[in-house]
Amino acid sequence: MEIQFDDNIKRARFPLLTWVTSRQAFWVSVAVILACIFLSFATNSFATSNNIFNVTRNFTFVAIIALGMTIVIITGGIDLSVGSVLCLCSMILAVVMHAGYSIEVGIAASLATALVIGAINGVLIAYLGIPPFVVTLGMLSIARSLAMVASNNTVVFQFGPDHDKLLFLGGGAWLFGIANPVLFMLALALLTGFVLHYTRFGRYVFAIGGNEHAAIVTGVPVRRTKLAVYMISALSAGIAGIIQTGWLGAVTTNLGSGMELQVIAAAVIGGANLAGGIGTAFGALIGSALIEVIRNSLGLLGVSAFWQGTFIGSFIIIAVTFDRLRNYRSSE
Repeated sequence: MEIQFDDNIKRARFPLLTWVTSRQAFWVSVAVILACIFLSFATNSFATSNNIFNVTRNFTFVAIIALGMTIVIITGGIDLSVGSVLCLCSMILAVVMHAGYSIEVGIAASLATALVIGAINGVLIAYLGIPPFVVTLGMLSIARSLAMVASNNTVVFQFGPDHDKLLFLGGGAWLFGIANPVLFMLALALLTGFVLHYTRFGRYVFAIGGNEHAAIVTGVPVRRTKLAVYMISALSAGIAGIIQTGWLGAVTTNLGSGMELQVIAAAVIGGANLAGGIGTAFGALIGSALIEVIRNSLGLLGVSAFWQGTFIGSFIIIAVTFDRLRNYRSSE
C-alpha cells in the first residue's frame, strides 16, 4: 500500500515523465539508441555515412506498411496479405510502365489495385463477418498468384519512357541528401499520427478496438470504418511497393515474400496491442527501425542471418510480456 501511494505521488509530481516512460515505444527507442551506440564501437562500418543511409532507407518500406497495419491492429484486426499486395502493386506498376505508359498512369493503376484489394478484404470482414485472419490469408495467396499472372512469372526491369523518373522516385534524394523513401515515410507517419489522434475517424478506430459492441451502441459506423481501415492497409502496401520498385529497379514475383511477419512484428514491438485499442504511428516507425538495426548488426558482427528470426521473435515476446505486466500492474 505504501509503495503504491509513493507511485501515485510520483505520477502526480512528474506527469509527463511518467507518461513517457510508460509508453512501450519509449523503451524500444532506448533499445535502438543503445544498439546503435554499441555497434558504433563494436564495428568500424556501422557509423559510416553509407551504412546509416542504407539503414534509414531500408527500414522505410516495412515502416510505411506498418503504419497501415497499426491502424488495422488498433481495431483488433490483422492483415496477412500486405506482402503479396506489395508484390502485386509493384508488378502492376512495372507492367503498365513497361507497356509504354507514363509513371503517373502506372502509379494510378498500382494504387487503384491496392484500394480494390483493400475494399474486398474490408467487405468480407466488415459486412460478411468473416474473420480477418481467414480473409487476409486467402488474399495473400490470391494477390501473389495475380502478380505471377500479370508478369507471366518473369522479372520486369524495363519501365518504359519514364524509367529514370521511377528510379529517382525510389532511389534519389530530393531534400538535404535524405533518401526519398525516408521523406515519404516521415510524411505518411505525420499524416497517420494526425488522423489517429485528431480526427473523428481516428476516434472511431480506437473505439472499435477498445470495445466494438459499445462502439456500435454509441453510433460509431463500425462497418464503414473497418472497410476504410483495410483499404488504408492495402494502400500503404501499394505505396511501399511503388517506392521499393524505384529503389530496386526491378520487380520479381518473390518481392515482399514474408514481409507481413516483419510488418506485424514492427507494429507489435512498437506498442500496438493485438487485442486492439492501442497503437501509435511513432511506435510503427521505431519498431521497424529496431528490426532493421538487428538485421544490419547481424551482418556487421559476422552472425548468420538465420538468427534474424530468433531475435525478432524474441523481441515480439518481450514486447507483449512487457505490455501484459504493465496492464497487470495498473489494474492492481
